Amino acid sequence: MAIYHLSMQIISRSKGQSAVAASAYRSGEKLHDERTDEQKFYARNVQPETMILTPSNAPEWMKDRNRLWNEVEKVEKRKDSQLARELNIALPIELNHDQQKELIQSFAQNQFVQKGMVADIAIHRDDTNNPHAHIMLTMRNLSEDGFGKKNRDWNADFANAKENNRGYVKNSEGCLSIREQWANYANKALEQAQSNERITHLSHEKRGLETLPMVHLGHVAHDMEKKGKKTDRGQINRDRQDYNKAVIDLQAYRRQKEEHLKKMKEKEKQFSFSTDIEKTYIQKAASLVGQKVITLEDITARHEQLRKMSNRHDPIERHLYAEQQQFLNISNYYDRVRDLEREIQQNEEKVDELKKSSIL
Repeated sequence: MAIYHLSMQIISRSKGQSAVAASAYRSGEKLHDERTDEQKFYARNVQPETMILTPSNAPEWMKDRNRLWNEVEKVEKRKDSQLARELNIALPIELNHDQQKELIQSFAQNQFVQKGMVADIAIHRDDTNNPHAHIMLTMRNLSEDGFGKKNRDWNADFANAKENNRGYVKNSEGCLSIREQWANYANKALEQAQSNERITHLSHEKRGLETLPMVHLGHVAHDMEKKGKKTDRGQINRDRQDYNKAVIDLQAYRRQKEEHLKKMKEKEKQFSFSTDIEKTYIQKAASLVGQKVITLEDITARHEQLRKMSNRHDPIERHLYAEQQQFLNISNYYDRVRDLEREIQQNEEKVDELKKSSIL
């Protein structure tokens, strides 16, 4: 099933990060960081598929990954300099490798490169169920000689997008256009591939869904879970799966209840009274059931009470009674899961701290 995931972060020197090291990690290539005189290399089981897209006015050397990011490091003098923007995007598994590559290239070219940014793209397929792409973007205007001033107009695409303590940009109106555009590009590619799957940038809350979305594990947590080691993020997803199962059961109960009430109302219409003689019968029926009855609904309700009392051993009644008890249990479980949500939030905060220490 196609999933939606798009997160953004700023690679910043103030966080102890390096653009060269970040690119080496994403691309799987061995790069030399001239600022620190260190070799940066991170071995991967599956070599990423990489490419660098440059604007038409960019010098040819910007297609050299090692030189590109070393030049970025050179032009940024401040100790708290922002070095690059990065997007982490899940690719639809319904597309083959060529279609995934064409999709991410088209998105990066039209949304960023045409505006003047250099895009360093790395597609990771270590996990066949979680193909994703990293897009590192430069932040300065280009000339034939290299980098010029930082382009503040590009900030409009990321404006008002506050970062959390892991550096990932939250879903805000400032980055909505990028998130929405990715959904549009992906859905068009899925349609062209004749897949019925579609994705949306909208949250579960905005879509009116009661279920909770799964959190993105990331490669570290995913590898640990694959080896049988439980992680905080993995536990969050397990708790949410239990919660969602209870919600789905409760929704099924609501639908069944609505259908039952609808059938009851249809039956009541078949036995409506309108003549004076029929009204007289209603008054007589009232005395028989032992209470003051004004309407047919009251008689029907009282009759149902008496029927339940006398037919408790009826097989159908026993089945309905058992179902009612089952859904009451689900309702109680639903309340318990709400308490779990608070625990989940605490777990997420722990994950944030763990993730913060693992980011370059």
